[in-house]
Amino acid sequence: MMRPWILSVLFALCGVAVAASTAAQGSPVAAAAFLLAFTAAAAMNSPLVFPRSLSASEAQRRAAADGRPVVFWRPGCTYCLRLRLRLGRDARRLHWVDIWRDPEGAAAVRAVNDGNETVPTVFVAGRARTNPPVEWVREQLCPSV
Repeated sequence: MMRPWILSVLFALCGVAVAASTAAQGSPVAAAAFLLAFTAAAAMNSPLVFPRSLSASEAQRRAAADGRPVVFWRPGCTYCLRLRLRLGRDARRLHWVDIWRDPEGAAAVRAVNDGNETVPTVFVAGRARTNPPVEWVREQLCPSV
């Protein structure tokens, strides 16, 4: 359970260390700027940025019922973060699976990516697409009639 938080904790600790060192050298404004930057990086890489993760089996069950895409992701992935931020509120309409928390999800991603855990990998109706454009993901949410 701690693994998804490691990167965020490291950013926060580094930020405190850099800010303390900078403040000790007599530059409180720079220290505050460093602390703010590292805190933002910690927040952006935390699991809190993403909707609650499901297990792969639960996400696939829900996707079969409602037709929404399943996104396999992991904390610290800049491509996952970019997809999540560009989707905005639409991200809550997707089913998210953290592959670091779910071995079944990691296996599903490896199966379609030549053994690699390349994320984000989006499954729609049994088809997988790795690192898809945000426009494509939105189209899968709102199929044209």
